[in-house]
Amino acid sequence: MNKQMVERFLEFFLIGIVMGIAEDLIALHFATGEPFTWKILGIVALVTLPFAIFSELIIDRKPLIKINHKKKK
Repeated sequence: MNKQMVERFLEFFLIGIVMGIAEDLIALHFATGEPFTWKILGIVALVTLPFAIFSELIIDRKPLIKINHKKKK
């Protein structure tokens, strides 16, 4: 695994965690009306982490864009 692949993995992983936490907090607020607390943030983060790992390691293994370097004659 080269440096560029590791950087890309970490970038998408961190974005996935942040977006996952945000969407879970929004859903929790609208579904239950529960106010925000640090304990809820911790629980949501623990729930989000495995899904972010699964998403990056299993689902997003393929490159986003496949580039064909063949020249046309």
